[in-house]
Amino acid sequence: AFYCLILKQMGNRYPTLLITRKVFFYGLVTLTPMFLLHPLNTDTAILFRPVVATNLLFLGVVASMLCYIMWNTAVKELGPFRTANYIYIVPLVTLITSAIVIDEIITVIALIGSVFILSGVYIAERGFHFKKPTINA
Repeated sequence: AFYCLILKQMGNRYPTLLITRKVFFYGLVTLTPMFLLHPLNTDTAILFRPVVATNLLFLGVVASMLCYIMWNTAVKELGPFRTANYIYIVPLVTLITSAIVIDEIITVIALIGSVFILSGVYIAERGFHFKKPTINA
C-alpha cells in the first residue's frame, strides 16, 4: 500500500523506467548486507548451466523488470487504489496459465475461489468512487 502511494507521487514527476531502475538498485543495495552475514554456499558453476542461466534471465528481465514497469505504469494511469485491486487477479491468471502450460487440473475449489476473486474485484471497483463528505448545516 505504501509503495503504491509513494509510487503515485513519484510517477507524476519521474518516468516509469527511472522509478523501476531506482527500486531495483535500492533493493540490491539493501540485500547486499544479507550476503555478508549469510554467504551463498553453493556451487557457482550451477549458475552458468544454460537452463539455470536462462531461468535467471527470465526471472530478472520478464518476471521482475517488465512486471515492475507494467505495475508502475498501471499505478500512474489508474491510480494506486484501483491498481491494488487488480493484484488479486494474479492467482486467477496463475490458475489458467498452469492449466495451459503444465496441464494442471482446475478443481471445483479453484473455480469457486476464482468466482470469489472476480466478485471481490468487481465489488471493490464499484465501491472505490470516493465522494467528498457533505456537511449539512
